[in-house]
Amino acid sequence: MTGEQSLAGLRVAILATDGFEQVELTGPRDAFQAAGATIMILSPKPDKIQGFNHDEKGASVAVDIPLERADAGDYDAVLLPGGALNADALRMEPQAQAFVRAMQDAGKPIAVICHAPWLLVSAGLVKGRTLTSYHTLQDDIRNAGGTWHDQAVVEDGNWVSSRQPSDIAQFNAAAITLFAAHKAGAPA
Repeated sequence: MTGEQSLAGLRVAILATDGFEQVELTGPRDAFQAAGATIMILSPKPDKIQGFNHDEKGASVAVDIPLERADAGDYDAVLLPGGALNADALRMEPQAQAFVRAMQDAGKPIAVICHAPWLLVSAGLVKGRTLTSYHTLQDDIRNAGGTWHDQAVVEDGNWVSSRQPSDIAQFNAAAITLFAAHKAGAPA
């Protein structure tokens, strides 16, 4: 890939459920695939999940592996797309919390956008971390012991976070850089 970072051989899990923000799943998914990554959609729902474009129904996306059968050890990175309904439902799923904890314990890259940091808050991972999110989550992040910044992309070790759909191009570039560094064996 001339001038671009290759993610060939990297397995990226996208963890989502009904109510995900369409472009926050499809935009990064397409960018990661174009860079060579293998993408798997994981969900508590077994077959397909419903996307939204803000408050209007969007397209459904097929689930590759039900979350109950997923093993964080099979993946090199995870993307958590936003969407308030998606993020609020996932944060209450013990298996989703366990999955992101296992990714964090292994030092693997975690990319989150919009409302998705709610899962990291509920999993007890935000204390001492610096990130961004949709602006309405800033109190949740601060109350969980994190530092919140209002900027398009925030990088902190093995995490990259972003605020909203308008930041996706910057988010994709930062996530690809983080994933490629992890693939190359650079410390997070």
